Amino acid sequence: MVQTVRIQGPLPEGFEALRQEAEAEGHKHLTRLAREWATEPQAFHVLLGVFHEGGLVAIGGVTDEPEDAGEPAWRMRRLYVARRARGMGVARAIANGLGQEALDSVRLVTVHAGSNEAARFWEAMGFSPVAGRPWSHEFRG
Repeated sequence: MVQTVRIQGPLPEGFEALRQEAEAEGHKHLTRLAREWATEPQAFHVLLGVFHEGGLVAIGGVTDEPEDAGEPAWRMRRLYVARRARGMGVARAIANGLGQEALDSVRLVTVHAGSNEAARFWEAMGFSPVAGRPWSHEFRG
């Protein structure tokens, strides 16, 4: 069973191991998350962690869309799922949680898929690919 939890205060136990795993896979966005959370946590409307069997297996957040969208928009960012938790619905759980939080406040939610695999995931979640924007996919609620 997975449990999605709103993170407040310090990053949860297990974050450093998750960050190191992401780095080993060539992903530096959790290192950026740690720096951002330490210096400007208010930039995140929400940060969610997913726990499985008591350990942190995923994390992700939502901020304002940093580029001009022509309307209020929030971006899902800094998402990562541990290798051991992939294929268990964890990515869906965190994306759904973040999406619900965002759509309570804005109609446009964006993501930047960094790979073809990520693009397929976001499209399966109902996001549409876009061209000529600073983000790769968007969802309109």
